[in-house]
Formats: sequence, structure tokens, C-alpha cells
Amino acid sequence: MEKNLSCIRSKGAFIIDMDGVIYHGNQLLKGALEFVHWMEVNNKAFLFLTNSSERSPLELSQKLARLGIEVDPEHFYTSALATASFLAIQHPGGSVYVIGEPGLIQALYDQGFTMNNVNPDYVVVGEGRGYSLEALERAVRLVKAGARLIGTNPDMSGPIEGGIIVPACGALVSPIELATGRKAYFVGKPNPLMMRHGLRRLNASREETVIIGDRMDTDIQAGVESEIETVLVLSGVTKLDEVPHYPYQPRHVLEGVYEIPE
Repeated sequence: MEKNLSCIRSKGAFIIDMDGVIYHGNQLLKGALEFVHWMEVNNKAFLFLTNSSERSPLELSQKLARLGIEVDPEHFYTSALATASFLAIQHPGGSVYVIGEPGLIQALYDQGFTMNNVNPDYVVVGEGRGYSLEALERAVRLVKAGARLIGTNPDMSGPIEGGIIVPACGALVSPIELATGRKAYFVGKPNPLMMRHGLRRLNASREETVIIGDRMDTDIQAGVESEIETVLVLSGVTKLDEVPHYPYQPRHVLEGVYEIPE
């Protein structure tokens, strides 16, 4: 591990996680505004690549605007979009039973999928408040009947305001996996598939790109497996004393994105 700021600054394309990097809940993190401004002034290509599946790019853009950062929706890519794109290739025009929020449902609609709670091709699970025992029981029945189980991302937990940790998609999928004996396929980070989607959106090569994230098990693993320069920020989930326990390591470790602008 090192902290070579000139190496980070020299990159032409930035893939950036959001929760734990830019904000916690509705609280902007130190230096986030200055970091985005620095990327814009220096003509960096950048994409906010989030494992969250709850919001659409437009909603994420509006959320940042409420926090004081103006960024067009084209700069956002979510695990919901990646999941919908993946399923559209696997099974064009298929049907799904969804446990998740409007961002995920809309992404699937946009790719030509229909909602089906009787005999869907897929059960798709994201984050959201719609997770209930009734939804869980239905998902288990459908998977046992042959529907394939998809998770938007494998995150077991995520931070919100005040350092509170809440269950994320990986934790919500686990009961379905345990009850059915079927393993979910997760599309979000660290799946290199989502990273390739991100690079295509940026029109950038992996050599000129850096990924900035707060989680070793998603952001940094995704960067390592995609051979992209990795920056771990300590403003989110992973703490410094946890880093040595992972078999892969980030190239750079920063306290937060506030360190990057000159």
C-alpha cells in the first residue's frame, strides 16, 4: 500500500463509489464537492458506480444536487442498470419477480422485462423497504419452482448517517439461498461485468482508469480483478486495521477524497 497522489491525479478516468466515499446518507463527506469540481476543471472522465439499486441515475443526480453537487445523470451507473443489462442479454423479453425499489423495477422495465409473481424467469433481489416475510416466502416458492435467483450486489451491509450499519442486498438474499439451497448470481461489484460496463460508459481503457471506493470486498476487489488502479478511502465501511487481512491489497489508501485535489 502507498499514497501516490501524483499517480492518482494523472489518471484520465475515475470510477467512484458513492456511499462512504461522497456521502453517508444525507451527509456530504469532507472534500466531496471540491473533488468533483477538481475532476470537472481538469477534464477528467468520471462515473459514479454504485452497488445501490434503489435509485435511478436521475434520482442520484437530484440527491447530489440537494447536497450541493451538480452532476448530470449520465455520470451515474447502478447495479440495477447492470443487472437489467445482464438479464436482457441472457433472456430478452423475460419476466421477473422483484424485491426492490423503483430504481430497479424501472431499469428492468426499460430493458423489456415484465413483472410476474406467478412463474417468472428470474427472482431479482435488491435493497429496499419492500422486503417482508410475505415477499421472502413468495421468492422462496418461485425459486424452488425453477426461477433463477439474481442479486443486484453482494454487499452484506452498508453505512447510513451517524455511522449506522444496515443490511444490504447480500444479507437480504441469504435467507432465500438458505431456504432453497440455490446460490444467487450477483451482478454488482466485485463482478468484473459491472466494471466493463463502467469502462464502456467512460470510453476509457483500464490503464488510464482508477477506482475509488470504501470497501475492500467490492470496490477494491473489483479493481484488482479488472486490473484497474485502486484507491481505498477510509471514510466508509473498511477500516485501516482490517486491510491487512485481505489476500488482495489496494494500491493507495487515503483518509478521504479530500486528499486528491491539488
